[in-house]
Amino acid sequence: MSSALLVMDVQQAIVDIVDDGSGYLPRLRRAIDGARVADIPVIYVVIEFRPGFPEVGTRNRALTAIAEAGLFVEGAPGTEIHPEVAPRPGDVVVTKRRASAFSGSDLDMVLRARGIDSLVLTGIATSAVVLSTLCQANDLDFGLAVLSDACLDTAPELHRVLMERLFPQWADVVTVDDWVKTIAPR
Repeated sequence: MSSALLVMDVQQAIVDIVDDGSGYLPRLRRAIDGARVADIPVIYVVIEFRPGFPEVGTRNRALTAIAEAGLFVEGAPGTEIHPEVAPRPGDVVVTKRRASAFSGSDLDMVLRARGIDSLVLTGIATSAVVLSTLCQANDLDFGLAVLSDACLDTAPELHRVLMERLFPQWADVVTVDDWVKTIAPR
């Protein structure tokens, strides 16, 4: 199996809202560095919308709230990937238009073109991009792992329930340190 590490929605404005000072970014950096040492591709996923939000329908409550707040317009301040975990030249950055990394993006094409059939998920928020991407990736028959401490949510209890009860039904749920040990070159 060929794997990729997905770093999802770790954008400046999102980190500013959600990061609680728990050491999230350094943990995520360890996962990224571990993937690079093990020659596992790191693929970044960001959420951005065109000016005027033509892709946001009025029935989508979450996206309507984002549009009304004027957030995540392509190229606007705050949409950039947080500098502590920023991509390197040559890394793939996928832009999505919905919660799932697959919805409104070319992620599936990028993965299939590279022969990737297994994903390791990280990102903000656990109850949004991670949950939506996990469900869709499961339906697309990808092998799945979730790095529990490289995901973050505004609701810690919801994060805990997803990691302990729902996600293990579809994916291996492990910590960054445990995952890095399993992929380290011997």
